[in-house]
Amino acid sequence: MLEGCLLKPNMVTPGTECPTRNTPAEIAWATVRTLNRSIVPAMTGVVFLSGGQSEESASLNLNEMNKIDAKRRGPWGLSFSYGRALQSSTLKAWGGKAENVAEAKRVFEARCQANGEATEGKYAGGTGEQASLHVANYTY
Repeated sequence: MLEGCLLKPNMVTPGTECPTRNTPAEIAWATVRTLNRSIVPAMTGVVFLSGGQSEESASLNLNEMNKIDAKRRGPWGLSFSYGRALQSSTLKAWGGKAENVAEAKRVFEARCQANGEATEGKYAGGTGEQASLHVANYTY
């Protein structure tokens, strides 16, 4: 029953060592084109991994996908299932210290707000960390 499934892929982004850095609009277009070419309309939605992108890049790229006209974007809801790109700045703000809990909650809420807006194509940018979350040679 594809109508009850969510696809959880990465976005189409350049490799970490690629000298060419694509814009969020270019990444959105390549990702949406790939989805349209490879998954069926019955799939309920697509929830993206951050794939080592910075928090800000992941949000901006998702935002650009959701700004694409629905007829071109496909019938799926496009949202996020980020781990690191949702938690990284939160964990840094917390630092394992009780006195930092309020600040960590504020940072986490800002990331949730940003990505919620990105699912509607309404994220203006500027709330996430810019540093890549890519970990070279990472293994599970």
